[in-house]
Amino acid sequence: MPAMFLTDGPPSAKHTLILAHGAGGAMDTPWMTNMARAIAAHKIRVLRFEFPYMAARREGKKSGAPDREPVLLEAWRKVVAETGNDVFIGGKSMGGRMASMVADELSVRGLICLGYPFHPPGAPEKLRTKHLEQLKTPTLILQGERDPFGTRDDVTHYKLSKSIRIAWLEDGDHSFKPRKSSGFSEKEHLERASVAAADFILDRVSS
Repeated sequence: MPAMFLTDGPPSAKHTLILAHGAGGAMDTPWMTNMARAIAAHKIRVLRFEFPYMAARREGKKSGAPDREPVLLEAWRKVVAETGNDVFIGGKSMGGRMASMVADELSVRGLICLGYPFHPPGAPEKLRTKHLEQLKTPTLILQGERDPFGTRDDVTHYKLSKSIRIAWLEDGDHSFKPRKSSGFSEKEHLERASVAAADFILDRVSS
C-alpha cells in the first residue's frame, strides 16, 4: 500500500528529506509541522509519513503501543522504495532511531535524527547505540543538552561512528525546548535546528 505523505517545500526542489514521527505523536503534530516547514523554507522538499499503527489510530482502528520493530523498519523500506534512495531520511525520536537502523541498508544520502533516544528516560544503562558504532551513512543528530533520552554528559561517553555529528541545543529537552532561565526560546531552537538540518543536506549534496 503506497505511503501517504504530507509535503512541504517546493515540488521542484532538488533535495528531499523524509521524516517519521515519534512514538506518541502523529506526523501532523504542531512540533512536526513546525520543524518540517522550517526545513522546507530552505528550498528542501520535506515529506512526512506515518507508521502503520499511527495510520490505524487515525482511522480509529487501533490504539496502544507502537508496532514492533520489524514492522517499523519495513515501513521505512517501503517508503524509500517508493521515493527512491536519492533522499535524506530521519525523524523525531523513535522515527529517527528506526531510520538509523536501515540507513546503511538503503544507501540513502544522509540521516537526520531530531532528538535521538539513546536510552529510555531514567534507564541510562539500556543503551540503543550498538548499531551507531558502525554506522556509515553521514548523520546529523540534533539533541537538547538536557534531553532525558540522552543528555550531553551522557552522550559524551558513548562510542559512536565517525560518520555521526551531534549538534547540541543549549538547555533543550527532548523537543529542544529550553527553560526560560536559559535565555533561549523554543522557537529559536527550532529555527537553529532547521538551519543545521538544511546546511547538513546542502553540504552533503555539494561534497
